[in-house]
Amino acid sequence: MFRHGALVLVAALAAAHGAGPARAHTTSTGLATITVDGRTLTYRLLLVPSELPEPPRRLFAAAAQGDRASAEQVVAILRARLTIRAGDQACRPGRAVVQGSGVGDGRLSLELALECPHANQLLVRDDWADVFGSHHQTLARIEGPGGIREIAFLPDAREAVVPLAGTAPSGRLGFFRLGIEHILTGYDHLLFLAALLLGGGGALGLLKIVTAFTLAHSLTLALAVLGLAHVSARLIEPLIAVSIVWVAIENVVRGDGVSRRWIVSFAFGLIHGFGFAEVLQPLSLPPWPLARALLGFNLGVETGQALVIALTIPIALWVREAPWEARAARAASLAVAVVGTVWLVERVFFT
Repeated sequence: MFRHGALVLVAALAAAHGAGPARAHTTSTGLATITVDGRTLTYRLLLVPSELPEPPRRLFAAAAQGDRASAEQVVAILRARLTIRAGDQACRPGRAVVQGSGVGDGRLSLELALECPHANQLLVRDDWADVFGSHHQTLARIEGPGGIREIAFLPDAREAVVPLAGTAPSGRLGFFRLGIEHILTGYDHLLFLAALLLGGGGALGLLKIVTAFTLAHSLTLALAVLGLAHVSARLIEPLIAVSIVWVAIENVVRGDGVSRRWIVSFAFGLIHGFGFAEVLQPLSLPPWPLARALLGFNLGVETGQALVIALTIPIALWVREAPWEARAARAASLAVAVVGTVWLVERVFFT
């Protein structure tokens, strides 16, 4: 009943995949820590250059490898794209450091010291999206006299007011929006969901599939972010690709009406939840701010997922009587299997 709507989604995802590098997400994420100690403020930003678009990828990767000229350019960009004001006065930037992680994971750490006048609040502006593109976001942990709080800086939400005493804004809306963007640009997660739907079935079967996937990835997302379970991204990312190939091949081999598809959805949903957790885990937030961020992010993921399904169903209802639908669904499943295999090879041998 709903297979062809998923087929349309597969075609869109395949086109997006072919338009650029074969990465699961078009987003890049910076992890920032802002520490306030009296008049001294320290800003640290962790980036993964391989996530960045060209040409900043080349520049930042060279800086991570110790190239002095590239590091100087990165420092200049850092000073231009980060603005922090204390009250109505700008904080004065001081010494900056650019450093690779030193453990061979390709990460780059930027650190900038600033001198700020005394004030009751800070205005932080993050303009990294001008450098890294419209799908970049910075997740910030701010530590100061007012406690610890979390903020998500997005391309259209670049500024945040941070009180230096009293109650701070929770940033829940920012993490909600981050969750929506994460699922809408998470082509591997969407392609897996499309492969599940290509297996056929009616409205009740669709509800079981989506519910099982939602419960499973919500469970492992919470366990991972809360530190109760951990699986390396080097294992999770290939397994996500395996889940796509598995379900797509099952569609081709077993044909219409794959039985107990919700069980497969739940099992692989557990793996996808660990993939979602990669966004929040590195923040190391204390329990209550972490719970708020987790709730907002997960609600955003579910909202984005529901949006995709809601857009798919009308198309499916429109073409459900087409005589060629079953053949097209199998052909689309083969295409999904090919894309998933490419991702699997990339994640095993080239990351």
